[in-house]
Amino acid sequence: MSLFFRRSPGAASVPVEQLHRAYISLGELARLRFQARSLKLRPDRRALRQTAGAHLSRFRGRGIDFAEVRQYQPGDDIRTIDWRVTARRGKPHTKLFQEERERPVLLLVDQSLSQFFGSRLAFKSVRAAELASLLAWATVQRGDRVGGLVFSDFGHHELRPGRSQKDVSRFLKLLHAFNRQLSLEKLGQPVSFDLNQALAETRRIAKPGSLIFVISDFQDQNDETRRHLHLLARHNDLIAFCTYDPLEASLPASGVYGVSDGQHSLRIDAGDSRLRQAFSGSYENNLKQLKDTLAKASIPLIQASTQDSALDVLRRTFTSASMP
Repeated sequence: MSLFFRRSPGAASVPVEQLHRAYISLGELARLRFQARSLKLRPDRRALRQTAGAHLSRFRGRGIDFAEVRQYQPGDDIRTIDWRVTARRGKPHTKLFQEERERPVLLLVDQSLSQFFGSRLAFKSVRAAELASLLAWATVQRGDRVGGLVFSDFGHHELRPGRSQKDVSRFLKLLHAFNRQLSLEKLGQPVSFDLNQALAETRRIAKPGSLIFVISDFQDQNDETRRHLHLLARHNDLIAFCTYDPLEASLPASGVYGVSDGQHSLRIDAGDSRLRQAFSGSYENNLKQLKDTLAKASIPLIQASTQDSALDVLRRTFTSASMP
């Protein structure tokens, strides 16, 4: 649920300039292709180890296909020796592999009403759209196909993977359309689609060996969410981006605030220590559940704050073209 804080008269408020990005423009998403050039979709394994908890990520990178067997030559990796052929022919033989020419990338992007919130540089829904746009541009720039699924509380739309700029443009238009449909007027309307249904649809369209990015705030995660994520991770590589706003993690400075979800309102005393502890505890509990779920399936979790740019979030995850 989206909440809006307003401080009582006489107290300082959040600077207006920090709240101007409630929506994303199609032009902004298109211009991100220039920033995407500094990204390589090759995960920094050190970064992923830190985000996958105690379980090491199974991230496979691009796959490899068996090509042929030839006689062993000095310098060949002994781990690729084909022992059956070696025994049959009486001389060491080694397997040769070739890298797959392409790897489909799927983007699952949450544009539900819970994402329509932010107290820093942008709303969570905007940050999610930016992350997806950068990943889409970086994918086609390396010659791979990209597609995916965008969803809200009221439906979804999917696009088959393609490798042209036109395919990316179609995906960006889809992102933009869903982002622009976000409105407080829709609060209270019956929800007809959720994250679990989006994950189920992704399982249907994903081909084994795909690289899947799930971008959501995971606020409605449950046992079914965990089941879908584990099943997807069996035959694909997943990376989860959890969008969040610092105001969701802890209450603002001490003071009396008016809080509204667009339909109901109440006043809270942010200086109440028990209230602050309960508020932060609820956020930490939800985050811990998510971390535990993803760690069990060796799925890296990247936290994407509204106070960080999408490019900075991705640079911490992937190696840059300018980096060694």
